[in-house]
Amino acid sequence: MPLPFLTADRVFEAADDVPLPHEDRDHWRRPYRPGPWRVVVAALALLVASFVLFAAVIIAVTAQLASAALVFGLALLVIAAALRLLRVGVWVSARGLRHVGFLTTRTASWEQVVSVRTVQQPVRWLGLPRTVQGQALLLGLRGREAGGLPPLMTTHNADFLGRAEAFDRAADSVEAWAEDYGPR
Repeated sequence: MPLPFLTADRVFEAADDVPLPHEDRDHWRRPYRPGPWRVVVAALALLVASFVLFAAVIIAVTAQLASAALVFGLALLVIAAALRLLRVGVWVSARGLRHVGFLTTRTASWEQVVSVRTVQQPVRWLGLPRTVQGQALLLGLRGREAGGLPPLMTTHNADFLGRAEAFDRAADSVEAWAEDYGPR
């Protein structure tokens, strides 16, 4: 008995030629995976949030609902912070380049971008005030001075600490997007 869904010699339909969702260049995408430091901190925050939610349930059963609502709100705040932490980074699309920070987001269209380049300079270690020698991906915008913007990403941020090869691949990817879509 032939089972066509298990064989490799079946005829493919015309619908198989449809581009995959990740090939749509108009959607915002991060050209690299989030780093282990960022993922670990977000996972620990979600773990803490689960304990806080559990505490909210216990408080709701044994005490006042106002106290439980306050603790539940705290848990939602921790969950929102963890999810925002996972969104932090550089995002690109055919429309432009977006630098998402924890509290701010800056978007620049490709027409505004003058240069995207990797430079050797002192960079912040995990965003703390301490600086170490490393590489940074800098964005140059039309009408702005070169040193006025913070770096898009560095070799010592939460995505690339201890992963120099991943930083090189991500920087090359962002530079390729800028070359493809930037002003000519």
